[in-house]
Amino acid sequence: MDQTHQVSHPRGERHHRASDTPAGGRTGPGADKPAAVSGSPEQRLDDEDYPAYSMGRAAEILGVSPAFLRSLGAAKLIEPLRSEGGHRRFSRYQLRLAARARELVDAGTALEAACRIIILEDQLAEALRINEELRRQRD
Repeated sequence: MDQTHQVSHPRGERHHRASDTPAGGRTGPGADKPAAVSGSPEQRLDDEDYPAYSMGRAAEILGVSPAFLRSLGAAKLIEPLRSEGGHRRFSRYQLRLAARARELVDAGTALEAACRIIILEDQLAEALRINEELRRQRD
């Protein structure tokens, strides 16, 4: 799988693939540090990028095994942030990507192909969002 692509975020922020990140595979601003708690609780609840879910809780919500979530990390689709203790923490955005991967895999799509499909879907959604924004600015 080509590891130079980035998974884009619907709101325009980029979620870098693990191959684009520093050691440890952490993503986003401050990737060289453990996930920090910032902002008010209300802001964190509204932030779909906030790493609120532990591995066990994320697996339970999605109805998958922790091994499936680890395989998505190995396939470079999602790379959860790590707590200060080194535990994986997932955001709602990452859970949506994982849920889509599960749908595709359950339908018989190979994991690597499913990850590529999700990346392309995400890139298309981002391009459509940018086009719409430019259209509004022009009008």
